[in-house]
Amino acid sequence: MAQLSDDCFAFGGPMMSVDEAVSIIAARVTAVQDIETVSLTAADGRILAKEISAPLPLPPFTNSAVDGYAVRSGDLAQVEEQEQALPVAGRVQAGAAAQGPVEPGHAVRIFTGAPMPQGADTVFMQEDVRLDQGRVVVPMGLKPGANVRMAGEDIPAGHSALAAGQRLRPQDVALVAAFGLTHVEVRRRIRVAVFSTGNELVSPGASRGAAQLFDSNRFMLMAMLVRLGCEVSDLGILGDDRVSLASALKSVAGTLDLILTTGGVSTGEEDHVKAAVESVGTLVLWRMAIKPGRPVAMGIIGGTPFIGLPGNPVASFVTFVHVVRPTVLALAGATQQHLIPMPVRAAFTYKKKIARREYVRVNLRKGENGVLEAVKFPREGAGLLSSLVDTDGLVELGEEITLVEPGQTVGFLGYASLI
Repeated sequence: MAQLSDDCFAFGGPMMSVDEAVSIIAARVTAVQDIETVSLTAADGRILAKEISAPLPLPPFTNSAVDGYAVRSGDLAQVEEQEQALPVAGRVQAGAAAQGPVEPGHAVRIFTGAPMPQGADTVFMQEDVRLDQGRVVVPMGLKPGANVRMAGEDIPAGHSALAAGQRLRPQDVALVAAFGLTHVEVRRRIRVAVFSTGNELVSPGASRGAAQLFDSNRFMLMAMLVRLGCEVSDLGILGDDRVSLASALKSVAGTLDLILTTGGVSTGEEDHVKAAVESVGTLVLWRMAIKPGRPVAMGIIGGTPFIGLPGNPVASFVTFVHVVRPTVLALAGATQQHLIPMPVRAAFTYKKKIARREYVRVNLRKGENGVLEAVKFPREGAGLLSSLVDTDGLVELGEEITLVEPGQTVGFLGYASLI
C-alpha cells in the first residue's frame, strides 16, 4: 500500500491556487511499487512501469507506400513533360520477398507494403501511369524516393518509444504490438475506498425519507476513478457522527492506497469529517482559490492518503479533477497529464473575482465563419447535476481574469479530457 508521511499535504498559506495544489501533490505523493505483467488486450489505460525501446526498426524493411511500379530513379529521363516506357519485369506482393534486383531500365509491379526490390528507390502510383504492350509508360518529374517508406523512418531500432509512466492509450498498445511484443509490465492498479457522508443521503434503491436525497456523488466519483484505472471499493454512506466516521476511516486505512469521501468537509456544526480524520490521523483543510469548490480536506490516516471533497456535485466534480486526479496519477506512477484548454470564442458575459480560478459550464456551437463558441449554461448553482449533464465541458478562467465579454477568446476543457 502507499505509505505517506503525516505532513505530506502540509501547506502554510491561507488560500491555495490550483497550480500550487497540483505541484504539492505531484512532488509529495509516492507511487505504488508493485509491478505486474499484462497482455496487450488488457493494457489499455494501464501505467507503463518500464520504458519500452524499439527492439526492431519500424517499418522493419523498406517498402512501397502505394500500389504501383518500382523503378530506379537513375533510369528516368530528365526531360520535363516527356513520358518514358519501361519494360515490366517482375511482381512483388505484400508479404512476399522480391525475386531479385530490378534490372536497369526496367520496372517492377509492386503493391502497398511489399518490400522494395534491390536497386529500386522510387514508386509510381498506378493511377499516374498506363500500360502499353508489357511496358509501363511513366510521366516525368517524379521526385526520387517518392512513395517509398524507408526502414526505420517511423522509429529506429533502439529508440525510446514509450516512457515509463505513460498511461497507455489504444495507439500506444498498437505500437507495442508493432514491435511484436505480447505483454507489457505495468504498475498495479491503485485501490481506492469511496464513502459518502451525511444523514440526508440514502443509496439508490433504498427507502428515502421526506427530507433525504438519493446519493449521486459517490457513483459519479466511482465512475471517474474507474476511468482512471483504479480498483474501487464502494463503502456506502457514513452518518453525521464523528465516532462512527473515525472508526470507519481507520478500519480501511493501511489496506488501500487512497480514501475518498464526499460531503462534510466545510466548517459547519454538522460537518464531522474534519474532526473524525484528526482523531485517527492528520488533516489539512485546503482552502483552494477555485469556484466551484474551495474546501477540500487532505490528510493521512495510518500512512494512507485521505481526500475529502465538497458535497455539492459540481464542486465535487471540479475538485476531483484538480485534486483527486493528480493524486491518483501520482500514486499510480503516471506522468502528470496537464490539462490544456482549447481556445474558443466566448458567447457570454461573466464577471469574477481576481486571484481565483473559476470554471463555467458551457456548450459549444459553431458561430460566424465556423468558429467554435462557448455558450454558458443559464444557471450557476454548484448543486445542479443538470449543468454537468446538459453541457459539453468547462471554460477555465484564470486567476488574473475579472471579466469575460462576448467575442473574447477563452479556454475550453471538454469533459472527456478531464478524466
